[in-house]
Amino acid sequence: MQMKSPKTSKLYRELSQLLTEQVNPNTRHIDECSPFEIARLINEEDKKVAFAVEQELSQIAKAIELVAKAFKAGGRLIYIGAGTSGRLGILDASECPPTFGVKPWQVQGIIAGGKKAVFKSVEGAEDDASAASRALKKIELNKCDVLCGISASKRTPFVIGALKYARRIGAKTIFLTSNPTVNENATVVIRTLVGPEVIMGSTRMKAGTSHKLVLNMISTGAMILCGKTYGNLMIDLQQTNQKLIERTKRIFILATGDDYKTAETFLKKSGGNLKTAIVMRLAGVSKKEAESRLKKADGFVKRAIALEKDESTERPFLNIVVVPTAREAMDASLRSK
Repeated sequence: MQMKSPKTSKLYRELSQLLTEQVNPNTRHIDECSPFEIARLINEEDKKVAFAVEQELSQIAKAIELVAKAFKAGGRLIYIGAGTSGRLGILDASECPPTFGVKPWQVQGIIAGGKKAVFKSVEGAEDDASAASRALKKIELNKCDVLCGISASKRTPFVIGALKYARRIGAKTIFLTSNPTVNENATVVIRTLVGPEVIMGSTRMKAGTSHKLVLNMISTGAMILCGKTYGNLMIDLQQTNQKLIERTKRIFILATGDDYKTAETFLKKSGGNLKTAIVMRLAGVSKKEAESRLKKADGFVKRAIALEKDESTERPFLNIVVVPTAREAMDASLRSK
């Protein structure tokens, strides 16, 4: 007599079908490997991450544009997730103020279980879909904002609840996952299909790494589109420690070709504002004129430098000797020969 298979739960059947819950054939015997071989196997699997992200560049570009548009309209980027996904969102959000000079409210991260879950797992928090809407109501999510839900498995109730709430109030949404079939009707869906993990189901590994790369791209790309860089130099960084104070001077020198002393002079005259100092130096204008140009150029340094001088705001420099850059001095020398 043939025995019937025991009835399985709906969740069990759902998990068994997820790409992130499959067994990786390349690491079946990892428990028999030497430390070097373990490292090699993990490294081999990690090589697949960047390629998986590459396949989603068009969707990532849409997300960048979506977030930049929200920023320009006064909106925010809100990351939300559970466990590793929530921590990755918080990590990216916390780096934006010192790197790009934005206010902490502009990019925020929410994790299932609240702040304590950042450091210690809160059991069952990811299963509470209603907690997500409460968290979003608390920060007053609105239609000007973009909500980025992060869930490697695609099914985390806390994240799905958040996305549904955001749609109801008219906010734009991004859904980041590592499984192919997505039922959520998000504005932008990004699927980093990294395949089965080295350790089955441990999505803090390849899936988490791929999500970190994507979040880097979204926040950095949106900031670039909002004028937060000059070339590839960060020019809105906050000078909150000695390292960043010296980095600010170095960025000025790299942008202008000037020396250390000139950097100190212009940064002092600009009130410590790197953007203003660069425009002052490269456009040959006063602080007031540089600030006026930056305002007209929506904060973009190259555009501000290219603008015509506004005579109504221009004043002579006081106690500033305008030293030609190394490039300008070379060009002048060549012209005189």
